[in-house]
Amino acid sequence: MLNQVLKQFKLQAISINEVEDSFSSMVYKCTLQNGESVFVKIPYTRVKYERELSAYKILAGHVPIPQLLDHWAGDDKCPRAFLLSELKGKPLSATASPEIAYQIGAMQASMHQITPSNKTALGAIQNEFPNWHEFIAKQFYSFAEDVKEVLDEDLYMASLRKFEEMKGELPEPDGPSFVHMDFRPANIIVDEGQVSGMIDFESVRFGSTEIDFTKIHRDFLKADPVLLDSYEEGYNSIRPMIDLRAVLPFYRFIDAFNSIGWSQRRGLKKNFTFYEANLRILKEMLQ
Repeated sequence: MLNQVLKQFKLQAISINEVEDSFSSMVYKCTLQNGESVFVKIPYTRVKYERELSAYKILAGHVPIPQLLDHWAGDDKCPRAFLLSELKGKPLSATASPEIAYQIGAMQASMHQITPSNKTALGAIQNEFPNWHEFIAKQFYSFAEDVKEVLDEDLYMASLRKFEEMKGELPEPDGPSFVHMDFRPANIIVDEGQVSGMIDFESVRFGSTEIDFTKIHRDFLKADPVLLDSYEEGYNSIRPMIDLRAVLPFYRFIDAFNSIGWSQRRGLKKNFTFYEANLRILKEMLQ
């Protein structure tokens, strides 16, 4: 399959390496004969392909992203694929500086400044904002079918009650904005003290900004108040940030719950470490 895609893009690579930490697509880094590197991304579904294709067109010129060099809609024998330029650098690390945190905040806010319009609404990216809380509930109860298979009944029912209780206390959604839906360190590229850009747009929507702060806070910001302050300062330099204290507990809860369901759906054995980490978070939030 990969050979067919390489042939379609007329690539002659001297080395090919699969990229780790890519869960909803197959991604390969290809080193070319001139020493440059490009990436081949093969989404698992057509919906993800069409959504990401639309995202490249909408985001270009607004936030730093890879250049879409080519794309292929696939055929009966091979799925669709993207050919992307390389963003120089490596995924965001936990030891990044406050200056990096500021840049991340500003970049995310610039993305959130993008709103649905006649131009942006023409693609495959759904505008979920008008029924935002219903969209969140639909996702939650979809994963609940998988969660039910691995949690004991008392913990499962307590989670459902907690969800409805917290959902009823949410403020009015902030948006509509372009939201990444998976804004985490692995999707933020940093090079020599500068943020190179962001990647991975197969889950994007138009919706409420409140959902986009969960993973970057969980995996990067929460351990260091200085980083959080710098990040918020960067974000506020572009647009006002919402009150994170009013929404983060709810989204941390549903992120843990949905991640348990995702682990079961994708294979509990191979995702057991991720499952255990989110189970701990869920239990802590239910206490």
